[in-house]
Amino acid sequence: MSNDPNGNAPRPSGGRTPVAPSTHSEIDAFLTKVKSLAAASEPGQRGRLIFALDATMSRQPLWDTACQLQADMFREAAAIGGLNIQLVYYRGLGECRASQWVAGTERLAHLMEQIDCRGGHTQIGKIIAHAQRETQRHKVQALVFVGDAMEEKLDDLCHAAGALGLLGVPAFMFQEGNDPIAERAFREIARLTGGAYCRFDPGAAHQLRELLRAVAAYAAGGMRALADLSARHQLGAIKLLDQMRS
Repeated sequence: MSNDPNGNAPRPSGGRTPVAPSTHSEIDAFLTKVKSLAAASEPGQRGRLIFALDATMSRQPLWDTACQLQADMFREAAAIGGLNIQLVYYRGLGECRASQWVAGTERLAHLMEQIDCRGGHTQIGKIIAHAQRETQRHKVQALVFVGDAMEEKLDDLCHAAGALGLLGVPAFMFQEGNDPIAERAFREIARLTGGAYCRFDPGAAHQLRELLRAVAAYAAGGMRALADLSARHQLGAIKLLDQMRS
């Protein structure tokens, strides 16, 4: 996977058609699974989270909304401190890029703004392989992926996901839309890595925002950071904290 720390690409634009929302059971399952995330492996170390995106043309309509949601997560992580995030995306004819590990919100927001969507096939296998390599170098607390399709061999993805699970890296798979092939693949990847799957529509954007912020809080600072976020009346953190204390 190539690195592109400058993220030089044009800005996106557009709108998107409605999709099927997550059920309460799927959201509950996501929140239950998130508690398996480890905070920074040792006191004083920063947690590491890979945020991976499908930037193929099918995702163009809601790209600006996705950028805003992800920026909210970045800001939450920076406010807590202790979390480094790496942005990874694929698009076009085999293009798959990873940023440097970044802590500053302005840098992350800039990277997001420079990405536009381009036609091409999915490259989820490259994302999983990249997460394996990164955690072999230095422990990664979680992989978060947002996409709407899967055009690869499911058996190959499952094999790679199993290997990632053995390394202790849960994959949290967020699906835009209701493609049944993508859903089956995303659910299997989440299951094999010990992560979770959720599907969202535009009307649930606020819910996705809160869940992402809660994940960032816990990955960065563990239960204390999550409790602090809950005290600020953030719904995602409150739900997560309630389950982790039960």
